[in-house]
Amino acid sequence: MRHLFILNPAAGKRGTTRQLEGLLDRLRVPHEVVYTGGAGDAERFAREAAAAGAPVRIYACGGDGTLNEVVNGAAGYENAAVTNVPKGTGNDFLKIFGPDYRKIFYDLEALAQGPQTAFDLIDCNGRLGIDVVCAGVDARIAADVHRYKDWPLVTGKGAYVLALLENIFLKGISRSMSVQMGDKRWENAPACLLCVCSGRYYGGGFMPVGDAMPDDGVLDMLRVRQISLWTFLRLVGQYAKGRYREYPELIDHYHGERVEFSALEPITVVVDGEVMRDTRFTVRLSEKKINFFYPAGADYRVKD
Repeated sequence: MRHLFILNPAAGKRGTTRQLEGLLDRLRVPHEVVYTGGAGDAERFAREAAAAGAPVRIYACGGDGTLNEVVNGAAGYENAAVTNVPKGTGNDFLKIFGPDYRKIFYDLEALAQGPQTAFDLIDCNGRLGIDVVCAGVDARIAADVHRYKDWPLVTGKGAYVLALLENIFLKGISRSMSVQMGDKRWENAPACLLCVCSGRYYGGGFMPVGDAMPDDGVLDMLRVRQISLWTFLRLVGQYAKGRYREYPELIDHYHGERVEFSALEPITVVVDGEVMRDTRFTVRLSEKKINFFYPAGADYRVKD
């Protein structure tokens, strides 16, 4: 079995690369390490390793963006399996394994020998995701965080606060979209956000659908209708805890395989942290799956 660690040196806080390199030096399992130098490198490394045909385990050492690239490179290859060593600041997908996910997935010896399960993937206009696809005010905030991070003296948390203030108080919460979820359709109707879940967490810890499972063959979709700023501030905590069924007058839900949405102006969509913009999107359950491995004893089926 080949073990390939794809390490993103730009991910996470200062010192995390050196910490991980120290663990790799002590890892008894024969392995290789490659370093990304820019966008697309992790996907290319993963695809080359998977396409070689030999059994391979690929470790995405970074955040959700690094994992997303590795998933897109290895998806559909039966000989390949992927995992995530949580070197990033968020690592939302791994939160399905419980609050100790960082400690669990940094045990590289256990991780290398752990079981694997075929997980579902979300296809968003051809881009694959393993966790959550979102479109709405949450996606616009996530996209703008990257812009504010480039400002002098602005920290990661500060960038999020600035993006939040801009999109909530200056740009307005809702946008008009035409949405088709199953037999439900809204034509050019204002909505606050739309999310499609295979995993359970995104946005730094939001859990919109606590029942979502990455291997059940179902996508869990929520559409939050147009709401006032006050209602948004009152509702957001409940939304983050997955209590959408308690607000049928505000949140529409659908559990199936496909949603389509469009607008006259480009829509900002975020797929596992990766930003996309277009006027029309089809988000569906992909025919491809990804083998995901994890330490023995770790359980993604435990619901919060």
